[in-house]
Amino acid sequence: MRSDSDLKRELLRHALATLAYRGGKAVRNAPANFAEYSCNATSRTPGQILAHIGDLLDWGLSIARGKQTWRDSGVQNWNQDVERFFSGLKAFDDFWASDRPLEATPEKLFQGPIADALTHVGQIAMLRRMAGAPVKGESYFAAEITVGCVGREQTAPKREFD
Repeated sequence: MRSDSDLKRELLRHALATLAYRGGKAVRNAPANFAEYSCNATSRTPGQILAHIGDLLDWGLSIARGKQTWRDSGVQNWNQDVERFFSGLKAFDDFWASDRPLEATPEKLFQGPIADALTHVGQIAMLRRMAGAPVKGESYFAAEITVGCVGREQTAPKREFD
């Protein structure tokens, strides 16, 4: 029988796979100038948001390891930050998949860096629509999201809509 701790780890791995699926959809095939799109003078650009998501994933992993460290990495170029997003997800997922002890509760890790990253992925998707390059909506309930699938390659959407 699986322990409560194992079940929570598995749920957080599913949350990371969900973040990979939704985040991948939001960043995939973005227009060349999308990273710099600005809806007003005080808003973050999509490139700044994506870099921040990378920082959140690094921070979450540092918390899980018991050595909380925040690093504001700044924006690279869009493709580098997309790669950082997926490599950060993989590193975080690899930790959750291991038997290494958690130095923070799964609940705190979800409510902090993971939920924050999900919020920011939604912002990128919204900015895509505002920039005239919308991402198709879909029934995420029907999506095939698999624990451990945190890379760039994701299953095709089952039911998209405009």
